[in-house]
Amino acid sequence: MLPHLSPLLHPSSPSSALRMARAFLRAVPVLLHPSSTTTTTAAASSRRLGLVRGGGNGSDASSPLSKSSLFGRRFHALCGEQRRALRSSGRAWAAQRDYRKQVVRRRAQKKRNDKELELTVSICIEEDLPDDPEILSIAELLRLNVPMAMKLAFDGLKDSEHKTRDTAISDVGGFESVELSVLLCNDEFIRKLNKEWRDEDHATDVLSMSQHIPDLNLPILMLGDIVISVETAARQAEERGHTLLDEIRILMVHGLLHLLGFDHEISEEAEVEMEKEEELLLKSLGWIGKGLIQSAYEAETHAYSNVQNSDGTLLNSKSLLSSTTAKALIEASSRGVKIVIATGKTRAAVMSIFKKADLAGKGGIVSEVSPGVFLQGLLVYGRQGREIYRSNLDPTVCREACLYSWENKIPLIAFSGGRCLTLFDHPAVDSLHTVYHEPKAEIIPSVDELLAVADIQKVIFMDTAEGVATTLRPYWSEATGDRANVVQAQADMLEIVPPGTSKGSGVKTLLDHLGITPKEIMAIGDGENDVEMLELASLGIALSNGSEKAKAVANLIGASNDEDGAADAIYRYAF
Repeated sequence: MLPHLSPLLHPSSPSSALRMARAFLRAVPVLLHPSSTTTTTAAASSRRLGLVRGGGNGSDASSPLSKSSLFGRRFHALCGEQRRALRSSGRAWAAQRDYRKQVVRRRAQKKRNDKELELTVSICIEEDLPDDPEILSIAELLRLNVPMAMKLAFDGLKDSEHKTRDTAISDVGGFESVELSVLLCNDEFIRKLNKEWRDEDHATDVLSMSQHIPDLNLPILMLGDIVISVETAARQAEERGHTLLDEIRILMVHGLLHLLGFDHEISEEAEVEMEKEEELLLKSLGWIGKGLIQSAYEAETHAYSNVQNSDGTLLNSKSLLSSTTAKALIEASSRGVKIVIATGKTRAAVMSIFKKADLAGKGGIVSEVSPGVFLQGLLVYGRQGREIYRSNLDPTVCREACLYSWENKIPLIAFSGGRCLTLFDHPAVDSLHTVYHEPKAEIIPSVDELLAVADIQKVIFMDTAEGVATTLRPYWSEATGDRANVVQAQADMLEIVPPGTSKGSGVKTLLDHLGITPKEIMAIGDGENDVEMLELASLGIALSNGSEKAKAVANLIGASNDEDGAADAIYRYAF
């Protein structure tokens, strides 16, 4: 997730800055204007990109060098390799590269403070992109489209009631001009930026880097840079059923809103605000496509909805609580059947799911004051929703798991009460929130910092089903020894939990607290993590979509979760 915008960063590598400055000095800009002929000049590059002076960076104090606007900027990223959505941020430095540069200066027609606001937009094409007529045509259109989007976005800032936007830029009317650059590049170029800036060796679709320094009283608002990978954009355009131009426009709008202080990563409210602003801008401009946040969410849902559900008992394979199952739960509750949720999820996730079916809160199936077993039995809530049991993972196991995740770049989520913590961003981490309804993972980019935040109840590794089966499970089964247990709720996730704990042990703790015996309960489950619970109950029902281990210990095998198996079991056996 993206954090709040950080202060402006400064180059930590003078030699790298010098090399980039020289690279830009060699670049040849192409001036585009509807009524002008094409001309080239190297001097325009220096004027547009600014000057580097002084001996502090190793350059000659008397020699002006054009400085790349990609240096020392805050940035945001959304969407990664192909269909997967990636949200992350970090420190970034650009690699040495020459550009084919297109520059256009346009003036806004609307006057502000009795002055026309000058918009300076630079459209750049990275040198390794092919001389494709479509890309050149898109660059030509962007020189018109970008100022249009900027003016609409600026108008939206006036009298804005956004609660989460960083208001460092509130009204552009106080500036004489606004500068922004848009760079079109390939996957390899943006991958290198991600590698150098964020220590993540993969491509993203867009990076946006702010150049604005609020404390400086300048007549020019230097918004910064938007970097777009044309190759990733092309793949996403094909998957989402629109043109490459449509996708690049969507990415540009998303990057622009980040530069104006919107940040969907800081909270759910911020995500909603930015998503609405994206949709509003695209609709107002008459451009095709949904906003990038909504498109990314749908891509994640598509990518992860076809795997075995981590809660494949009450939820179907789309991670939804069907109306049939909801009605069965309501019917059972109305007849005096006490329903208790036992899950590997957090209580917050369960409440989020049940809230959509109006089954959460006072009088619902789950609430802050109802009993429940969560996080594989590691957190148990009794009467009035009070915590009666908690078990934490061995700190040494936590550290080993975090280091393994960091070194091998395999995403890990650490659960602490109602919080999810992770070391770096990854599509799978995002899916835990967007698909599986868990709280948004907080990125703690240091093992020591993460372990110091709070006690950890369990950790989950997320990988391919093959990776879990052939690498993760064998390794961690041996590495943890008797210090922890490994368990799977689904094929592409491996959970490490304290030894001797399970949903079954959590249910037993709750039953003892409530004065109920196992002979009085019926349990419905599907996963390997349900085995002990199914064995404990007087009637254990495994759904047909469940794991072989669950079905082996069950008294009965019910219909699948996509056939409302839980509802069917309730109607057949609970009354």
